[in-house]
Amino acid sequence: MSDGQVSVVIRPYRDVDRDAVVALASRLAEGVAAWRDASVVADAVHGWVTDSLEQSSSDGHGVLVAIGDGSVAGFVAVTTRRHFTGQVDAYIGELVVSTEVEGTGIGRALVNAAEAWARDRGLQRITLETGAANTRARGFYRALGYAEEEIRLSKPILIGDQSMPDRPLTGENMVNAS
Repeated sequence: MSDGQVSVVIRPYRDVDRDAVVALASRLAEGVAAWRDASVVADAVHGWVTDSLEQSSSDGHGVLVAIGDGSVAGFVAVTTRRHFTGQVDAYIGELVVSTEVEGTGIGRALVNAAEAWARDRGLQRITLETGAANTRARGFYRALGYAEEEIRLSKPILIGDQSMPDRPLTGENMVNAS
């Protein structure tokens, strides 16, 4: 297509997709705060994705993959989550597209598919989380109509003779690999 869009098919995850989906998982660590241990983050990301894949055929869980040019170009994991108000919402746990297809509409197609998944289950709201420093993702979600609902703040607790960072931990000294 001439407008930067690529032809893509969105379909439910299959076991044959596992290696390709897991290979994309490392992108989920982009925008994570610099004070988080990178190896711990990588292990957590791998765990999220493998858990999502294992639960993908269970009620209330789904993993959808984008197939472009015959291979996995991205995926979205969606589930249900109870909000503190008691309302059950759809929740996008993971959304990843390969760097080669960023900006081609595949991420938007995956979000639309997750929203359809939620709609098919009668859910009235869909939520997600992303790193505070992941400005590209935050802009992408805003463009799709998502609004910030909650903000989580974090402060390291010093133990023993640890010293404080030279400056406050803000968006400018957090990791942003996007």
